[in-house]
Amino acid sequence: MSAGGSLAGPLRSLLLMTMAREHEEVLVRAEAENWGYRRFLSYLVENEVNERLRRRIERQLKESGLPPGKTIETIEEKKLPDKVRRQLPTLLSGELVRRGDNLLCFGLPGRGKSHLVAALGREWVQRHQLKVLFTPTFKLVTQLLAAKRDLKLPAALAKLDRFDVVILDDIGYVQQSREEMEVLFTFLAERYEKKSVVITSNLVFSQWDQIFKDPMTTMAAIDRLVHHATILEFNGDSHRAQSAKAKTSA
Repeated sequence: MSAGGSLAGPLRSLLLMTMAREHEEVLVRAEAENWGYRRFLSYLVENEVNERLRRRIERQLKESGLPPGKTIETIEEKKLPDKVRRQLPTLLSGELVRRGDNLLCFGLPGRGKSHLVAALGREWVQRHQLKVLFTPTFKLVTQLLAAKRDLKLPAALAKLDRFDVVILDDIGYVQQSREEMEVLFTFLAERYEKKSVVITSNLVFSQWDQIFKDPMTTMAAIDRLVHHATILEFNGDSHRAQSAKAKTSA
């Protein structure tokens, strides 16, 4: 046992923290159950790998900004439009993000757009270890505008480039000045054909001149977004209105 204990220091120096913490306990079990060396080592390595993965997922979820409670399990699939429901397995696979494609979700407020994209983002982190950032569009625009004024816009864009996918929630609520529109367009142009963008909007494309103001910029933004994109439409009644009605009836 003393020989086993002496491994703790070298294991820590190699940053094998889980093995350093568990190897003595595992050695006792291995001796009691007559494990061979191969099984003993495999067990330690597997635990180290699993613990590192767990910590990485935990860290990525913390950095993601994903809203709590918005998961696949809490989605009422029967309320999703048929096309959205059919696309769900493909979206969950994460292939869209690995290709650098976009996902655009349109519909009036309360139709479940934000819930779905947040749930997808959480699955992409947990299942596929993809780096996800979820942010209200106005918040991202404010941050980029501040970075531009501080002459740090390239650094801010480079920081965002670390994420495999950026989820911009409620782009339709952003009524930008020309300066704000420019930083949003710059962000979209930077990610074009490189990294994924997921967008939810209560405005259809024909109304996006309310966002970008300038017709040419509006068309250029739309062109970049739809070039490699899956487009989902959320129609039907408001989920929130349905829930409120059900509570009233009860």
